[in-house]
Amino acid sequence: MRMRQVWLGVLLMLCALSGVQAQGEQPDEIRLASEVWDAYTEADGTGLGWDIMRTIFEPAGVRLSIHSVPYTRSVGLVRRGEADAWVGSYRDEVEGQVFYPKHHYDRDQIVALGLKEKPVPTLDSLGTFRLVWVRGYGYEEYLPNVHDYREVQRRGGILGMLDLGHADFYIDARPEVDYLLGQAAKPQQYRVTNLTQLPLYLGFADTPRGHVLAELFDRRMTQLIASGDLRPIFARWQQPYPFD
Repeated sequence: MRMRQVWLGVLLMLCALSGVQAQGEQPDEIRLASEVWDAYTEADGTGLGWDIMRTIFEPAGVRLSIHSVPYTRSVGLVRRGEADAWVGSYRDEVEGQVFYPKHHYDRDQIVALGLKEKPVPTLDSLGTFRLVWVRGYGYEEYLPNVHDYREVQRRGGILGMLDLGHADFYIDARPEVDYLLGQAAKPQQYRVTNLTQLPLYLGFADTPRGHVLAELFDRRMTQLIASGDLRPIFARWQQPYPFD
């Protein structure tokens, strides 16, 4: 009886060690969640963001599995372990059940969109204006002196809010603002002002699988930055190279 208990203990230990080893193995797929951003993370897998991700992971034997969902849901998928990482996070934007790698993969040019009749905003003067941005982006954490702001579910009504004086400026990344202006009946009545740049990160699930994939991400980014192999991708999409 005692010998059977010993063998059972050995068997359980071997199973536990096998599980640890399996958790440390590199997956052959990364489940990436992202909002659909025009020419960046399109639902059909095209765009600058997806090209960057494919260049990072596919040469290392990891294929992309893309989930196109609203931004806040993409974060939720990662926190529940239903996705390995989400695209387009700012550093330490989310706490709990997620973690951030060492490297960023791109930068957001953050701008303010407003009517031309409004004063030109600066980082120092933002606190004197009524601001609006999309829910979940958390710009109050990254822009100084911000006090009066609203969060909206969708970008569709932003121009109307500015036209009716319900907000002074809309804050977002430049490509999103350019896309919004492309839908405007009178784009010439608006002005876009550059404010700052924010590095973009993948936010990884705080799981053994997530940590393995994040380590691979950092290794590959170190290699790609050193070789300059990402530069042609940014040039092809006519976007500034974020590692100069």
